[in-house]
Amino acid sequence: MSDPGQVRDALDLWEEQLAIGAEGWLGSTAGVTSDGQFVGLARFDSQQAARRNSDRPEQHQWWMETAKLFTGEVTFCDSSDVTVDLNGDPDAAGFVQVMQGRGSDPERARDLMAQNPDEWAAFRPDVLGSVAVGHEDGGYTMAMYFTSEQAAREGEHTEPPPKLQAQMEEINKLSIGEPEFLDLRQPWLYSP
Repeated sequence: MSDPGQVRDALDLWEEQLAIGAEGWLGSTAGVTSDGQFVGLARFDSQQAARRNSDRPEQHQWWMETAKLFTGEVTFCDSSDVTVDLNGDPDAAGFVQVMQGRGSDPERARDLMAQNPDEWAAFRPDVLGSVAVGHEDGGYTMAMYFTSEQAAREGEHTEPPPKLQAQMEEINKLSIGEPEFLDLRQPWLYSP
C-alpha cells in the first residue's frame, strides 16, 4: 500500500457516498498493521446482499480507483460462515486483533467458543466482541474487538478460572500450526 492515509480517505468516501446504497451492509473494520499490511472486513446480512453491492456500477468504479492505492496483490475471501459475538459496542474498540489460522474441527471450535458467554464477559471485560469467519479446509479469520491494546495485553496475561482454562486448552488443541496475528492499533470502524 502506498499511503495508509489515502486508503482511509477512500474508505471514508465509501461510507459517505456509497454506504447509503449498500443494502444489507452491517459494518466494516479495517486498518493497517505496524508492518504496513492492510486488513479489511466487511459484513453484510447475506451473501446475496454482498453480491448485489459488488455488482453496483458505483462500487466497481470506487474499487477501480481504490485498488490503485495498493502496491501488492489484494486478496479477497468471501464466506457465509460467520459468527458474531457481542459483549459491548465494537465500534468503540481502541484495538482490534485479527487472527488467521486453520483448525482440525471447526464445528467443535465453534461449539466451545459459544460456551459460558457470561463467564467469559466477566473474565475479559476488555473484549467488546468478535467476528469469526470460517473458510474452506478449516481455515478461519477472527477479529477480536478490545477496549484498548493495553487492556488486551493485560488480559492475555491474566490466568482464567479452571473451567475457562480447560475450554481454552481444548480450543488450542484444535489449532493446526500457529495462527497469524494482525494487530490494528488504530482501527477504522464503520457502521450504518
